[in-house]
Amino acid sequence: QVQLVESGGGLVQAGGSLRLSCAASGTISSINDMGWYRQAPGKQRQLVAQITSGGTTNYVDSVKGRFTISRDNARNTVFLQMNSLKPEDTAVYYCNANLPLPGSRWFTSDYWGQGTQVTVSS
Repeated sequence: QVQLVESGGGLVQAGGSLRLSCAASGTISSINDMGWYRQAPGKQRQLVAQITSGGTTNYVDSVKGRFTISRDNARNTVFLQMNSLKPEDTAVYYCNANLPLPGSRWFTSDYWGQGTQVTVSS
């Protein structure tokens, strides 16, 4: 199986920075897309940033220019650098990875991290 372990969350003042990491482990031949999602209290989970295996990135409008997603394929790790944090960024952040389905040539499956709390105070 595949496991995703997140780290880097915490409490930070508005305007500060945090860097989230998510490392995949297990039987991994390759990883397709990776991404970060977040869910704030009373709100739906939303996609924050995603990155393809080729390095193409996409961000939700509210974080453009402030957040940067990157990946280290050799270490099966995805990062989210968060700068100029705002109270509105407060949420539980989850990483996601899409991998080829074990034993399958054609199909994929999604794996999720355990979530890490990011709290931005004003």
